[in-house]
Amino acid sequence: MGELALRIEQRAGRSVAAHQYHRGALRILRPHYLDDSGQVCYVLVNPGGAYLGADLYVIDVEVGGGAKLLLTTQSATKIYRTPGSFAEQRMTLRLGEGAQLELAPDQLIAYREASYRQDTRITVRPSSSLIIAEVVTPGWSPDGSSFRYEELRLRTEIRVESGSGADSGLLALDNVLIRPSGHDVTGMAFMEGFSHLGSLIVVDPRVDQALADELHAVTEGHDAYAGVSLTSTLAGTTGLVLRSLSNSTEELNRLLSACAALLRKRWHGQDPLNLRKY
Repeated sequence: MGELALRIEQRAGRSVAAHQYHRGALRILRPHYLDDSGQVCYVLVNPGGAYLGADLYVIDVEVGGGAKLLLTTQSATKIYRTPGSFAEQRMTLRLGEGAQLELAPDQLIAYREASYRQDTRITVRPSSSLIIAEVVTPGWSPDGSSFRYEELRLRTEIRVESGSGADSGLLALDNVLIRPSGHDVTGMAFMEGFSHLGSLIVVDPRVDQALADELHAVTEGHDAYAGVSLTSTLAGTTGLVLRSLSNSTEELNRLLSACAALLRKRWHGQDPLNLRKY
């Protein structure tokens, strides 16, 4: 079980934590800055090492107007056996006007007999910039087979607030359900025969069809099957979802990193991420 709250504000050209709170099995490491953009980087840590049955983790992150946050994890999120009940993560993200949030966790690994639900609710303003990259992979099984987990449910809801914030509209609702039981998980009918899933969610007023085509072209240089979908435009901002399938965590990480690097450079003048973790 764990709970974490973090609020980032812009002060004197740098983004800093105005509030942080943690309870249970969630922590964040001391902040650091990877470049001179003022973007603060926080690393999320689960000292317990894994999610177990009936575990609930609640994460609340707010990035104030003009502030910039990069949130990553110290290691992969591991879901072990969950007899009796599923493990669950509920995350709320709120971005102010001109706020920039990049969420770049390590991969989510579901092991044998694991059941996991992830509910992410995001609220942005018309000028907010959001990039979320995530990779899902099956964990090792004693008999060497893949897809021994029970179920993964990943739900992401994105809403746009405009004006005073009293009015909001639904920009996108992304649902991923992977339930291997009852399927021939080695056949083309299940995840097109691939074992790993990568997702890139982007919301920004500069998102358009030309960008979606450019990102899709980036994916063609990788050993993965990928597709890009655009949302409708709401209050002047647009979102896109890039979904990719592969048999390699490293390949999906390279693909998503290449796409994120293009956006970081073009929109914010930042170099590609170089997160060194030991």
